Amino acid sequence: MSASQTSIAASISDVPTLLVKIFGKDRPGITAGLFDTLAAFSVDVVDIEQVVTRGRMVLCALVTAPPRGLEGDLRSTVHSWAESVKMQAEIISGRGDNRPRGLGRSLVTVLGHPLTAEATGAVAGRITRTGGNIDRIFRLAKYPVTAVEFAVSGVETEPLRTALVTDAAKLGVDVAVVAAGLHRRAQRLIVMDVDSTLIQDEVIELFAAHAGCEAEVAEVTAAAMRGELDFEQSLHARVALLKGLDASVVDKVRSEVRLTPGARTLIRTLKRLGYQVGVVSGGFTQVTDDLKDRLGLDFAHANTLEIAEGRLTGRVTGEIVDRAGKARLLRRFAAEAGVPLAQTVAIGDGANDLDMLNAAGLGVAFNAKPVVREAAHTAVNFPFLDTVLYLLGVTREEVEAADMHDED
Repeated sequence: MSASQTSIAASISDVPTLLVKIFGKDRPGITAGLFDTLAAFSVDVVDIEQVVTRGRMVLCALVTAPPRGLEGDLRSTVHSWAESVKMQAEIISGRGDNRPRGLGRSLVTVLGHPLTAEATGAVAGRITRTGGNIDRIFRLAKYPVTAVEFAVSGVETEPLRTALVTDAAKLGVDVAVVAAGLHRRAQRLIVMDVDSTLIQDEVIELFAAHAGCEAEVAEVTAAAMRGELDFEQSLHARVALLKGLDASVVDKVRSEVRLTPGARTLIRTLKRLGYQVGVVSGGFTQVTDDLKDRLGLDFAHANTLEIAEGRLTGRVTGEIVDRAGKARLLRRFAAEAGVPLAQTVAIGDGANDLDMLNAAGLGVAFNAKPVVREAAHTAVNFPFLDTVLYLLGVTREEVEAADMHDED
């Protein structure tokens, strides 16, 4: 803060101020009417906040006190005006501005379906017990989940995250805690896992269904995602079961792939915001390349099924995309996009996503296995991929307004 800014802040903290609170049924002209009334007393505006909930308005204006001898007139005039517009008024004398926010500032996003009073109270209580103060609460979405954001100060992000995530599962809500600041708005690369994240399916199981070995492949896949088997070994074992399949099965599998609900909305919105979006997969380029084209992705990398003489050989070619490989690809995509790693977001569900989730600025476990939920920065356990937007501070209203604008 410059010397002049410090001087201004100090001068405001010393002067008498009035907190003018207006509340009642919302209607056009209330805000303008209040400030037109206050203008007659030559007061300066220090702070304003207004919120409307189910048609009821609360408008708070912090203003400097009027010249000596006029405060009584101001009070009676404001109360008379409020009564004339069928509102209520409360005026509180004091000194200066709001007290300074404490060091350590975080944004806590809470998702619930429904979001119960019990869960909300428990989250607020835990914030208080960690030494934090709730400065502001704002609703981000009312469907398909209820999402609210708490602005918290007075406690560092990591201990706050640890405390809240511990409670989240018991309360039936998802809680994401990120540091507040400009860097949150600058996260410009999102990299997703594909199977059971961007899409609802496990691609290798779709191939296995055509080979008649779906049960065997599914069993090995589940063990690998839980972290019980080495991913590369399990991949080779599963792909070997596909040997001899006609290459035409690739087109059939592509047509069977089901996007996760909210996937198109997530990607469409991110692209509007100027994000670059990529996918990394332990699956196969035969599917991820198609998804890249269909969804307009910027990056895509996966394993490649070997095809010879029109049939699958039961082998993969090139470097295997495993747990460590996904993290390397995240770093490579970030470098190519010109985005610092701290400004990246990674989303995944399996144990082979953990290195990528931990390397990113924000790692999101999406409908993930327990080992992944416990290790990621945050978890989303609702089956809508676009809920990730709320973790970035994007509201449902903003998404819908952008969609309507594009339709016009």
